[in-house]
Amino acid sequence: MPEKKKICFITSSPTSAHSFLKVPIDRLSSEFDICYVGNFTDRKEIAGLNVKYAHPIEIKRRPDVRADIKALWQLYSFFKKEQFFAVHAITRKATLLTGIAAFCAHVPHRIKTFTGQIWANMRGRKRKLYMALDRLDVKLNTELLVDGEPQRQYLIANGIMTEQDAQVLASGSICGVDTVRFNPSADVRKAIRQELNYSDDDIVYVFLGRLKKEKGIYELFEAFEQLVPARPNAKLLLVGPDEENCRSRLYEYHNLKDGGNVIFYGMTPEPQKLLQAGDVFVLPTYREGFGLSVLEASCVGLPVICSDTYGVMDAMVDDVTGLRCKTADSKTLRDCMEKLYANPDLRKELGKNGQKRVKTTFSREILTDAWMAFYKSLK
Repeated sequence: MPEKKKICFITSSPTSAHSFLKVPIDRLSSEFDICYVGNFTDRKEIAGLNVKYAHPIEIKRRPDVRADIKALWQLYSFFKKEQFFAVHAITRKATLLTGIAAFCAHVPHRIKTFTGQIWANMRGRKRKLYMALDRLDVKLNTELLVDGEPQRQYLIANGIMTEQDAQVLASGSICGVDTVRFNPSADVRKAIRQELNYSDDDIVYVFLGRLKKEKGIYELFEAFEQLVPARPNAKLLLVGPDEENCRSRLYEYHNLKDGGNVIFYGMTPEPQKLLQAGDVFVLPTYREGFGLSVLEASCVGLPVICSDTYGVMDAMVDDVTGLRCKTADSKTLRDCMEKLYANPDLRKELGKNGQKRVKTTFSREILTDAWMAFYKSLK
């Protein structure tokens, strides 16, 4: 029996591997030997990843010259020793270091997945620097993937790559949605709403993601501030890590009450349950790779409100699965929130349309089939 080809996946954090790579790795491991490299110190951090072996290398998220040089040398040495058929990185720091190390180690297939541009909302020299790093990634890698067509076109328009440089697997997203896990349940909805003390009359807007300015969290606060006086049953549920201590600024909004009409839930290993506590999903982000959380919300039957930034353009269909507001604009966001508050039939229609779209276009099975086809096409 011929030896399986060896593939190495690299991320800065095991969290990214669990979020984006677990499902593709499960599928690929049937025909390839899979290795994972990341910044972990305990094997428990990578439990659940279906890899033949894993190798810890400290790839720090923030720039750190000494640590980055050390990681670069360790990656090069490891790639040279293991003679991988392909290496594949998906996070910003990991893709740069992996690209350089794999290029120098002559790895045949060097793959990067673009999942959003850190420079999208930057200005001046900092923007030019990060754009230059993305162009370097294009030169270092032999295959490029982008997790959505609008993002691919954005990269082309900004001179990062050409039309021929990259492809989108299936219709987009990295790993698709587990339609069994993200399946609406009346019992789950009732239990989680009881846990959070929501009544049947409450209309809950749920946000799922990192709480920070670039996710549009302050526009969401402002829009909710404007909505509440006329809509006292409106509630806001914020699920995810508060990376910039946004909670500390809630006092600036007189109509927002921490623990009252606003709940900071924090991290959860069960986003499918928390989403079902809601009536509307909201993601007014400034930039995004694709917006997997939008698809997950649609899959449990929620209508969605998204900004018009490039990264989430394919995650929803305006007036079909949700409503679109302007980026960094609290007024249009409030208008969308008001429209869905006042129209339960529209909420139901958009939610049903979204659920059908995810199941037929963005299911986990569709995306993992595309991953397998992509890797089997490499010679």
